Amino acid sequence: MLLNWGASKPFERQAVQVEALQLTALSILIATIGAIVWGKIDRTAVAIFGAVCMVITGCLSDKEAFMAVDWNVIILMISFWILAGYFAKSGIPEAIAHRAVAWSGGDLSKFLIIVGAASGILSLFVDNVLVILIMAPVALHITRLLKINPVPFLIFIGLCANFTGSALLIGDLPPQMLHSVSGIEFLEFIWQSGRPSSFPILMITFAAVLWFFRINFKRQLRGKAMATEVFAVIDPENGGGVRDKRFAAITVISFVATIVALSLRWLIGLELGAIAAIGAAVTVLVMEIYGRKLSRPSFEEVLTSLDWRSILFYISLFILIGGINRQGLIMMAADAIAPIFASNTALGVTSVYWLTVPVVGFIEHDAYILALLYLVKDFSIQAGVSPWPYWWAILWSGTLGSNLTVAGAPALLVALNLCEREGCKVSAKEFFRYSLPFVLISVFVCYLLMMVFWVFL
Repeated sequence: MLLNWGASKPFERQAVQVEALQLTALSILIATIGAIVWGKIDRTAVAIFGAVCMVITGCLSDKEAFMAVDWNVIILMISFWILAGYFAKSGIPEAIAHRAVAWSGGDLSKFLIIVGAASGILSLFVDNVLVILIMAPVALHITRLLKINPVPFLIFIGLCANFTGSALLIGDLPPQMLHSVSGIEFLEFIWQSGRPSSFPILMITFAAVLWFFRINFKRQLRGKAMATEVFAVIDPENGGGVRDKRFAAITVISFVATIVALSLRWLIGLELGAIAAIGAAVTVLVMEIYGRKLSRPSFEEVLTSLDWRSILFYISLFILIGGINRQGLIMMAADAIAPIFASNTALGVTSVYWLTVPVVGFIEHDAYILALLYLVKDFSIQAGVSPWPYWWAILWSGTLGSNLTVAGAPALLVALNLCEREGCKVSAKEFFRYSLPFVLISVFVCYLLMMVFWVFL
């Protein structure tokens, strides 16, 4: 009896230890997300602390933590931010904004829609926060001259910039996380398995949102037009904001060449991060060699413009999700939902979609999306169903729903900070006046397109 009791004791302790580690990992993740939502402490500092806690509590080892990070995605992100840093300094975004003023013909509502559309298009390739910082000055210049409220302009630019990041692989972190989990390639964001995927569906949705707000702004800004002094400082025919056309040309060629190379990854045979790193390295080298002949920023300036806080945040995020994955929590959740979702794909996709929309409006949506992507990967294997309707539902609802509040999208916080610098305090009621219809229209249109092409087709 004593021998049997003594022999069983280590196994009992081991079982208790496993359960304790699972509870510890879940507690660390919940506490980290809670602190990020609370907002009183820098979100990057919180995420780093959470990642460190995962390691020191034994939820995963230091080697496992390193392996949990998808360095391919991190290198891809850094490389494109370097390219975007040159692009932002080239004057091309300002030239686009100047063109928007000219094309509007003095119609403020039309100008606002054009600037919003331009912000959305730029966000396909450039970080959405950077897009706001690029587009906001032109809008503010006009609102100052006309002495009108800048809030509709800045909030709308922020909403549009945050909208299209998931349309292509390089626009934002969520599509890059999808690539990390699923292995999806660049061109598959346009067309996948004989069906339209992220780019066409989000662009159609974006067009519907712009159409609604064109009508809304036309009514809201009725009787207001740009004064002649606005056009006096706009020179779209002379390059707009482009100061050095050779520098701008090199920047565009580098950007386009890198994107083309990414789309041909299957032919090149390199990882996406390696291709992007080569594109960024060649661009930096060309800029430095011809630096004296070009009016361009130094490499040090470009590196300074990188959002290193976000990079550290995303590295920590991978470690946090790696911790709960290592402890089997994602697999346990997958086992629980597999029988329910496997029996009815339409119900499962609808449930995931409409659960995600409100959730990402109030929590850090990147962590939520990454956890659910892994959850779907595991449950689709368990249930023997295609993960793609669920993955697209998570990506699209996670992106569109994050526009609901400032907590869901850092880009919107930047927009509100710019409003406050202009002396305009934005109340929650005024913010929801724009964000609520923007989100409702986008999620309903996107949901219908998703169900038609990815569930019923």
